[in-house]
Amino acid sequence: MLVGGLLSAWGASYLVETTFDRWLLDAARSLAQQVESKDGRGHLLLNAQAENMLVYDVADRIDFAVLDGDERMAGRADLPQHGRRQRLYAEGGRAFDAVYKGSEVRIAWVDAGAIGLRPIKVGVAETMIKRAEARHDLLLVFSPLSLVLVLAAYVVMRAVQRTVKPLEAMADRWNEWSHVSLETIPTDEVPRELLPFATALNDMLQRVREVLEREQRFASTAAHQLRTPLTALQLGLVRAMEAPDLATAKSVLHELGVTTQRTSRLVQQLLALSRLDPELNKSTEFAEIDFGDLAHGVGLIYQDAAADRGVKLEMHKLGSGPALIRGQSELVSEALGNLVDNALRHTPAGGAVRITVACDPPTLTVDDDGPGVPPDEQERIFERFARGASASSTGTGTGLGLAIVKEIAALHSATVHLTRSVSGGASFSILFPPWR
Repeated sequence: MLVGGLLSAWGASYLVETTFDRWLLDAARSLAQQVESKDGRGHLLLNAQAENMLVYDVADRIDFAVLDGDERMAGRADLPQHGRRQRLYAEGGRAFDAVYKGSEVRIAWVDAGAIGLRPIKVGVAETMIKRAEARHDLLLVFSPLSLVLVLAAYVVMRAVQRTVKPLEAMADRWNEWSHVSLETIPTDEVPRELLPFATALNDMLQRVREVLEREQRFASTAAHQLRTPLTALQLGLVRAMEAPDLATAKSVLHELGVTTQRTSRLVQQLLALSRLDPELNKSTEFAEIDFGDLAHGVGLIYQDAAADRGVKLEMHKLGSGPALIRGQSELVSEALGNLVDNALRHTPAGGAVRITVACDPPTLTVDDDGPGVPPDEQERIFERFARGASASSTGTGTGLGLAIVKEIAALHSATVHLTRSVSGGASFSILFPPWR
């Protein structure tokens, strides 16, 4: 509004200037039409009455000059021919400011042709009283704009205050409640314009609360799961110190070694699981992976463990060309390793574990010759710390491997399927979305 008002005032001032300038130019042209040639010299056909009419004005003083070359033909010979703020007009002529007879005047000059070799120039000068009055009147017209600006500023200020006040109240409530609870803040009294902001903050509080709850559940469950092997280690150490002979001590130490390995595996699985929080992995950068090569590398890692158990570890690939997916190779290797480890634990000696890579659709499959998974356990075994009947009876496994597989698959927008293998064992498949 301020810029618009200033532009309007400038435009009005420009209109006043050009209007008065054109009046002066018209007067000069009218005089120029009264010049005729007589005896080879310019002569002005203007009687005394006409001259009085030309210079008469109620408010301003008007002077004129008609020059034949540099000689005065009529009017004032000393009328200035140059000055300040000169403006040229397309229809011919120029106007400028000057000081004449002690007063500020505006002078317009036009060329009236030539008589012989001498150019005829006509100038008309006018003091600036009417111009000043016109500008003053325009200021009076635009003066309400200042009042409008003040009112607009007040309205905007009040509107901003009314908008910020609910924000301040919301901030106070969030600051007060967040120290004791992460519950969402009621949005019933929130202005409609601020509702998306309040909803977004409440959503953030909800996600923070869910993350903390997951962390608390995880810490509680991890502490519970670690308590048993740590207690077994403590009791084993006491038994080893109190062993009556070396053979008994060696037996107890062997049990301690098995318990230590199982505890180490549990800690590794807990650490892997702690890195799979969905809120922390939303920004995980994925890259192109040839999971055929990745599966071959995982198979080599578990080759010795399979040989120790008397289990044959096989690798198969369906389709030609690379098996490409988009993901994080460390996580996919972790998921496949857990499936292979799980299959080796449940496959008896003489059996086989098969890793199959399919290109279209991209699928990783691990099946074994074990006892399989009963139908009533097929959903539960993917939960954290849940173990099947066979694992519970043998005391092997941590109950975390398949939960890790499921969460890694979810991070890659993949799905995990459990079916029966051809030999009656378990067959786990991870189906990835297409690469292209």
